This record gives sequence, structure tokens and C-alpha cells, in this order.
Amino acid sequence: MEIHILSVSPELLDSPFSHSIMKRAQQKGLLQVTVHNLRKWAINKHGQVDDYQFGGGAGMVMLCEPLANALDELQTDAKFDAIIYMTPDGKTFDQAKANQFSLLKKIAIICGHYKGIDQRIRDLYVTHEISIGDFVLSGGELPAAILVDAIGRILPGVLNDETSALTDSFQDNLLAPPVYTRPANFRGLEVPAVLLSGHQKNVDEWRFQQAIARTKERRPDLLEQSGLA
Repeated sequence: MEIHILSVSPELLDSPFSHSIMKRAQQKGLLQVTVHNLRKWAINKHGQVDDYQFGGGAGMVMLCEPLANALDELQTDAKFDAIIYMTPDGKTFDQAKANQFSLLKKIAIICGHYKGIDQRIRDLYVTHEISIGDFVLSGGELPAAILVDAIGRILPGVLNDETSALTDSFQDNLLAPPVYTRPANFRGLEVPAVLLSGHQKNVDEWRFQQAIARTKERRPDLLEQSGLA
């Protein structure tokens, strides 16, 4: 998978893709993440990529030309399967969308900044508008990193044990059950006996029931989606 990120603050994305699973995904050749400094396509020698908004009001707006020119240039060889704009007024990102995006080959992500981007870029180029929650951040870089991590980790071959991703929270509209490791007794708290029994069918059933109970307690809305309510 090939992911291109357009940002006015590319240095914010140096760390997220240089460590752990995202680093290994790129080393294996399964994921290619390229962060582009939008100022490369600035409208003047001063690196301008924003201007005052028509109609007045506080906050600058990212200009059409830099974004359009960047997207056009990056699609010279192959079109993007999706052009995603990270914005608080987009659709809330979830595991289902991560699964869908993971099937694509080439993605562009626009990191919003200031007061956002000119609406005409949204109208002409953007295919998906995505939010990571009902709050506002200084820019779209951190949301973009979250998006890439959620997509990249479920690409085939990225995780050493691919079945791990299948048991994550939200994959089946259930939260993950409690997990335990050594020691079997920690400060008087015992690991549930079923997990030490070696009886895989019973273990699987226990985990399923625990997942339902935890979801019912913390996210009952998910149970309705799964049909288990």
C-alpha cells in the first residue's frame, strides 16, 4: 500500500512512522508512507499556502492551488483510490472504515490546518472526509497518523501473528475481553481458572462471554449493531 500525506507541518509525523509496527511494515515493503511538505507547492517564494477567508472572520484558510497542484502531480503515474481529508466535521473513523481502506492500493491524506481547506478542494478532489472524534486539534497530522496506523497494522503480513488483528476490539462489534499473563497470582488476584485449563473450546467461550459483558457495560450501542443485544 502507498500512502501520501500532505501537511504544512511534516515534522510532526517523523516519529509515528519511524518506530514499532509501522516501521516494520515499511521495511517489509508492505507499506510506503510519504509525507509531503505542502509548501513545496506554495503560490510564492515566501511559502504561502493559506490566505484570509472571504466574508471575514478569524482564522486562515488553506489555498486551492497548493493542494490541487500537489494532488495532480502525485497522480501523474496512478490515480489515488481515495483522497481523505482529516476534519472534525467528517464521518467518525472506526474499525470498519480501517478495514475498507486497507483494501486500497494508493491513498492520499490531506491534513487540515488553520481554519481548514477551501471548500472547492473538498468538492473537486476529496472522496472521504474523516474525523477521529468530536473535538478539534491544531491540525490533521495526529489524526492522519492514527488513520495510517489503524490501516497499516491490518495489512496482510504486517503483524507476526495475523490472527491477532482479528481479535481486536471492534472487529466484530464487540470490545475485547480481559487478558492475562504471568504470574498466575498477583497480589492476591488470580487468573481465571479457565484460562489455565488448556481446554481451548472453553477458553474461547469464556472470552466470547466476557467480550459481550464488557461491551454491554461500556458500549451497549455496539451490541445493537452486532445483533447480540
